[in-house]
Amino acid sequence: MSEQGSWRDGVNPQSAEDLEKLLGTGMGAAQEQLERQGTFIPFALVVENDGELRLVMVAPDEPEAAEEGNEAEFDADVMIADLVELLRQNREDFRAAAIVCDITLTEEDSDAIHVATEHQDGSTFAAVLPYAFNQPTGDWTFGSLMADTNEPLVWTS
Repeated sequence: MSEQGSWRDGVNPQSAEDLEKLLGTGMGAAQEQLERQGTFIPFALVVENDGELRLVMVAPDEPEAAEEGNEAEFDADVMIADLVELLRQNREDFRAAAIVCDITLTEEDSDAIHVATEHQDGSTFAAVLPYAFNQPTGDWTFGSLMADTNEPLVWTS
């Protein structure tokens, strides 16, 4: 990722380290799930108060009925809302959090991994990683990591 230079300005070094740990771990876990299963469901990561990293997941609701020839789909928006609510309810147990989900970049006509991080001190950082599946070779290709914007969801007033 190229240095944008700005997101770290004024951010406490420990907070920046926590956010980078969440970003790297979230991107890596999502890529691994894509390569193993061809998909991934939204999940969260937290840095606990003692510095330990922990995975947080919620069970999806019953999938919508599958159309003929298509797999059933889970409502990712509902899962993300459930994750945010769970994180809000338990935010005193950790100092930073990340939501990792699959998005569509409409302008690029590409799918992407999106990781939105936030720290209890108000620092935020997000990034997207475009990806595609190459049918003929059976390989996944990943584009360049790009910075994105995000608003705090867990530590809000």
